[in-house]
Amino acid sequence: MKYTLVGDGSSDRALLPILTWSLKRHTTQPVEEQWADFGRIPRQQNTESKFRVALDLYPCDILFVHRDAENQPPERRRIEIKKVLTQISIKYVPVVPVRMTEAWLLFDQLSIRAAAGNPRGVEELNLPKLDTIENIPDPRATLYKALTLASGLSTRRRSKFPAQERVHLISHYVDRYSALESLLTAFRILQQDVRVALGVD
Repeated sequence: MKYTLVGDGSSDRALLPILTWSLKRHTTQPVEEQWADFGRIPRQQNTESKFRVALDLYPCDILFVHRDAENQPPERRRIEIKKVLTQISIKYVPVVPVRMTEAWLLFDQLSIRAAAGNPRGVEELNLPKLDTIENIPDPRATLYKALTLASGLSTRRRSKFPAQERVHLISHYVDRYSALESLLTAFRILQQDVRVALGVD
């Protein structure tokens, strides 16, 4: 089974292991991932055309469409995605975190330490409680700060730590995301949509 993730943000790559994990829970088929970076697709006359080009370049069985809700209601983003894909014959799954994808990466301290290159570190990361991460105003800034602290670098050297480049590594170290499904509405909806797309719900 091949899937393609499309999005327009720097956090897209961090979603790939999460989506692969989500699919493997419900299928015994091998899962192959692709990332269609919207930023690299030639300019099109409208968003629907852009999706068609993406599917021509990255053919797949299921299309995942990532849009952070940010300051909009998540359901509004889902409706926007549905409207664009109405005329395109493809199974698709909206991926809409309440604010930003980075919130979904704030729950696993060991994975953050590993991504920071200091897996045995003992620095206090000040991570928020899991049931509050969807309400953090700026989860990206919170995650960057945690990564930087986890690096174990001195205060002087922290300013040069490439936190933005390390974010997508976190999800590669996480074994399972079941804890997110039990507490986060947006993640639970994603899992429901995956089951529907696979015909198991």
